[in-house]
Amino acid sequence: MKIGIIGAGNIGGNLTRRLTALGHDVSVANSRGPHTLTALAEETGATPVRAEEAARGAEVVVVTVPLKAVPDLPSGILDGAADGVAVIDTNNYYPQQRDGRIAAIEDEGRTESRWVEEHLGHPVIKAFNGTYAQDILDRPRPAGDPDRMALPVAGDDEAAKAKVRALIDELGFDTVDAGGIDESWRQQPDTPVYGLRAGVEGVTKALAEASPERPAAFRG
Repeated sequence: MKIGIIGAGNIGGNLTRRLTALGHDVSVANSRGPHTLTALAEETGATPVRAEEAARGAEVVVVTVPLKAVPDLPSGILDGAADGVAVIDTNNYYPQQRDGRIAAIEDEGRTESRWVEEHLGHPVIKAFNGTYAQDILDRPRPAGDPDRMALPVAGDDEAAKAKVRALIDELGFDTVDAGGIDESWRQQPDTPVYGLRAGVEGVTKALAEASPERPAAFRG
């Protein structure tokens, strides 16, 4: 499968490593240009590209940049993607630590991924936002393994969600359907499932225990 990754930080870099190892055709971009991705490309066989080229022909696009950088992504960044492209949003809102205050999230009640979706102009699937980057490399397990971790996955596009869940299964993790994007607050920072290393039962329980009230540490 052709996959575009926009953002080559910890999550983006490790997804590049795993997905290329599984045989996928990966294009990877960052904000500093393809010349800064030479080492990652040599390590993995991924193709370094400019951000506006990452989605071309892609069946899955991963957007994994700091939340505050989403509005600055090139206009039409998803132009040229394959029909039915699934767009994965891994982002989190850290108003005090990094992103500054975003009124649409705090005053108007948008979930973080709904805000991302509006800026991209395309439905997104929220996944990997609470996953430790190193776990992507270190904790894959075969299906049925009692130690296999489960990841929550939220989104409104059921076909895209199914595609993302199948890809996560291929990466070595179970998934739990966390509902639509307006329910994705259940996996935002400081919720019970955020950073949780557990199987399907534990993740399902943690999602159910989440509170929609935004904790003070994650308000601007």
